Amino acid sequence: MPPARLPTPAELAPLALPLPGPERGIYCNRALNLRGSVRAVGYDMDYTLIHYQAQRWEERAFAHLTQKIAELGWPVEGLRFDPELVIRGLLVDRELGNFVKANQFGYIKAAAHGTRMLEYDALRQAYRDVFVEGSDPRWASLDTLFALSEASMYGQLVDRLDAGLLPPGLGYADLHERVRGSIDLAHMEGQLKAEIVADPDRFVDLDPAVPLTLLDQRAAGKKLLLVTNSEWDYTRSMMAYAFDRFLPGDMGWRELFDVVIVGARKPAFFHERMPLLEVVDDSGLLRPARAEAGQGGVFLGGHAALVETMLGLSGAEILYVGDHMYGDVRASKGIQRWRTALILRELEAELAATAAFDGDQRRIEGLMADKAAIELEFSRLRLDLQRQRAQPAYGPASQQPAGRLRARMAELRAALLLLDEQIAPIAVASSQLHNLRWGLLLRAGNDRSLLAHQIEQHADVYTSRVSNFLLETPFVYFRPPSGRLPHDDRHA
Repeated sequence: MPPARLPTPAELAPLALPLPGPERGIYCNRALNLRGSVRAVGYDMDYTLIHYQAQRWEERAFAHLTQKIAELGWPVEGLRFDPELVIRGLLVDRELGNFVKANQFGYIKAAAHGTRMLEYDALRQAYRDVFVEGSDPRWASLDTLFALSEASMYGQLVDRLDAGLLPPGLGYADLHERVRGSIDLAHMEGQLKAEIVADPDRFVDLDPAVPLTLLDQRAAGKKLLLVTNSEWDYTRSMMAYAFDRFLPGDMGWRELFDVVIVGARKPAFFHERMPLLEVVDDSGLLRPARAEAGQGGVFLGGHAALVETMLGLSGAEILYVGDHMYGDVRASKGIQRWRTALILRELEAELAATAAFDGDQRRIEGLMADKAAIELEFSRLRLDLQRQRAQPAYGPASQQPAGRLRARMAELRAALLLLDEQIAPIAVASSQLHNLRWGLLLRAGNDRSLLAHQIEQHADVYTSRVSNFLLETPFVYFRPPSGRLPHDDRHA
């Protein structure tokens, strides 16, 4: 009997499914066994199962917010939604009226006061001794695309507050509370969502691969659940619009899910014990309910522990997929120990921008390596001069005359200036990728951004859209890359 052998890549190639490009990949922080240990997959709805045309949505949200601001008697002429003003992952400094971008260590790397970016000296003066603490009420996070209209309004009103156009005695934190309260009121009144239900073609970016992804998961034996903060009427209308046309036969979206929770009030859903009500019919009629093993249906409220009871599963057997860094991912991971996947739609544009910049990135890395080598030689010459001048003398020192050492240092200084001239425009271009003001979501200069750090801490995997799971199949075992430490690169 001939010895067994592994098939060659060429032999396997005809059988292989195409893999997505980097912008559609799924990126792993911690091992996630979808085929084995994950027995249920839960989903958020807005910006997760259903993606919106973000600028159109936020323009309308901004318009409704402007109406609420006008009702306060504040001047609103000239206010407009600016999609470039902020990005997801920034923090609002409620004390100073600033937007800030922090790195993984909590140090602030860029800031804007209102709509004006701070220059380096002003940034250093404001934040030299400031460290971002997530529990400090000074900071408010922009965790989701829904925050962009609110933040755009806040930045413009900070400018008007500074110009004396808003009521006297109003502070930056007070202003933030007023804007937050006004946007919440606009959402509560339901006018914006009524516009979207009336004309979903204008606002929704349909993805026919999402229903197929869930069909695969369900057929593979996964229990599926939907947990959304949206109310029943809106959920029913939007899920039918986005799903039913892509499902087989007469199947409707409800048949995909074992359990549907609306009005979940995340993140409170993961840490408070709210009562559970059953949604009896499409009219939204409610009645009290008790969670029992094997129970399914549509419910309002409740909490995560009740879902585990219904599914007969523990937290580690449930993967929850959502777009909100805190409300979906951090809360479910930190409190219930559910497995987590973050949907970060901007990742597609971010990866496309970095891929287009790849040649310049390699160039700047080469220039920086040259700079580091020249700086090392310059520093060693400087040390030689220091030892030559020391009284009493200490340590080994160069036998070269001091004049020759200084001449060589002058040559090196000139070379460094030339390198800096070459590096500067590339570094500026690098800082403007994805967004001219704030750069990449997941970078803060040469560091990871605070958002990237939070993703690494709390999201087992992250990707740009739910349908990216389609080609990975429901049987994938996600494995993280081997962790590298800074000193590992010394041997590369």
